[in-house]
Amino acid sequence: MSRREQHHPHTIELSRRGLLKTTGGLAAALAVGSASAAPTADAAPASFTHPGMLHNWGDINRAKVRIAAGTDPWLSGWKKLTANSHAQSTWNPNPQATIVRGGTGENYGILYNDIAAAYQNALRWNVAGTSAHGDCAVRILNAWAATLTTVTGNADRFLAAGIYGWQLANAAELVRDHADFDLAAFQDLMVRVFHPLNNQFLTGHNDACITNYWANWDLCNMASIMAIGILTDNAAKYDQAVTYFKSGAGNGSIEHAVPYLYTDAAGYALGQWQESGRDQAHSIMGMGQLGALCEMAWNQGDDLYSYDDRRFMKAAQYVAKYNLGQDVPYTTYTWGSGQNCAQQSRTAVSAASRGQVRPVWAMLHYHYNRRLHLDDRHIAQMCYSVAPEGGGGDYGSTSGGYDQLGFGTLMYAK
Repeated sequence: MSRREQHHPHTIELSRRGLLKTTGGLAAALAVGSASAAPTADAAPASFTHPGMLHNWGDINRAKVRIAAGTDPWLSGWKKLTANSHAQSTWNPNPQATIVRGGTGENYGILYNDIAAAYQNALRWNVAGTSAHGDCAVRILNAWAATLTTVTGNADRFLAAGIYGWQLANAAELVRDHADFDLAAFQDLMVRVFHPLNNQFLTGHNDACITNYWANWDLCNMASIMAIGILTDNAAKYDQAVTYFKSGAGNGSIEHAVPYLYTDAAGYALGQWQESGRDQAHSIMGMGQLGALCEMAWNQGDDLYSYDDRRFMKAAQYVAKYNLGQDVPYTTYTWGSGQNCAQQSRTAVSAASRGQVRPVWAMLHYHYNRRLHLDDRHIAQMCYSVAPEGGGGDYGSTSGGYDQLGFGTLMYAK
């Protein structure tokens, strides 16, 4: 039986797509916000929905009407956005011809700061309609499209190409219809500079043992390829990311990212995250990277959130529960490292960075609990404990604070 037969009739999905594309009023926003029909696409859509990455028109419309009504938590999320220094229309871009992450001459902080500014200004333009913010986002993105030629460095260049690839594409998606945005030049930038590194990593893994790199390395490159596919209306790239999620050889594919499943004493299904024995900062990062992939796919009609009996939800419950201070089961995790696959193991869940705050939980809670009406106890507790979510600039100056675009309270609350 196909997934289309297992879930809802295609007519429900068509209705949901119609709402996302064509309506702008409160009733439509509320209808979209409460819709529980799962996307049903079996592969890349025949035509891509725009905007259709982290945010669709329903998300944007809902934020508009809720903020206009002065309703929380949207209003609190909006205030968090407008207070961020990156979200100001006076931001001046600092485009570089070469971005280096890892090794001599690192300068990638310039890029992630400009991405945060482009995304946050694009959000303000979409939600509030303020032309100065749309103009600022376009100014930043056009400048990078005209300047950047190379992403390089040691192995960390693949992290830069992955994380900043999907983030740049998401900022561009929000202004793709802006009169001054050079969409063609930006699409060329993504295909010419970012996608080759994304593809090189997923197909070659920097000539290392297939299990050498942690899940996040695969995940960010998968998300970048998917985002580039959507931005450029390229079904082959989109399908590459979806296929890797389902059956890829590396640690980013869902069964490798969540290798062990459990049920706790209260009856909640849990899934051990691949990086749980490493530290919690990277485990929470994984919730954001894989969450971005699933949300982009959802907005194109493909339900990766529920794939393999909602395996990702089980992992999110596991990571949330542990970072709320509770115990979780752990099975020794063993992998091959380096080029010769030398065996290494983690024998216990790591308490390093336990409880770290990152803006990744709203996306997951409002999907599983509000779209699908599922009991997501641990995810929900994490979501509300860190609300309202901010974004780049709200969580420190180092790269970890910019690994996710954030503002989930504003854009996903339902």
